[in-house]
Amino acid sequence: MRTVRRRYVDPLDAVWLRAAADVGLTVVRAPDAFASTDGRGQLLLGTAETLDADDCLAQMIFHELCHALVQGPASFAEVDWGLDNETERDVVREHACLRVQAALLAPLDLRVAFAPTTDFRAWYDALPDDPLEGSSDDASIPLAKQALARVDTPPWAPHLRRALDASARIVAVVRDAGGDALPGELPPLWAR
Repeated sequence: MRTVRRRYVDPLDAVWLRAAADVGLTVVRAPDAFASTDGRGQLLLGTAETLDADDCLAQMIFHELCHALVQGPASFAEVDWGLDNETERDVVREHACLRVQAALLAPLDLRVAFAPTTDFRAWYDALPDDPLEGSSDDASIPLAKQALARVDTPPWAPHLRRALDASARIVAVVRDAGGDALPGELPPLWAR
């Protein structure tokens, strides 16, 4: 009988699991969670079988780190970054998070590949090429700008940018290798 000595880990997952660990988070997969933080360093994310076909562990970790950027470093000690996702109270903060995502992803050609998969997807897709543009009374814009000013500070730096750069290289290699959908299948996240 063969002894299994190693396990397969998706390359994007490996990059983002490392990034999460480097910023101080332990990712725990739980079938009864979609995405939640416990305020003590655990990031709970749904298991593969509980998520949609367009959910990706790497994208989900990235999205949660963008929430932390918007909420600030103190949010690591708060359940769910201090956000309320049961009511409309924090919609402006969700919009700021999505602006941050788009701003970080666009220069790396990852804006579609790492797009959110929540009910806010249509809002994200409608963002302009410059996701920091918009009405002067849109409170999500200054929140996003403040968040982006934190990217190169601890605990996110240098881990977040390193993970983004690695992701861009991985996606580019897969695209170049012809990693498009097979006939009859949905196209992969990175397909153009």
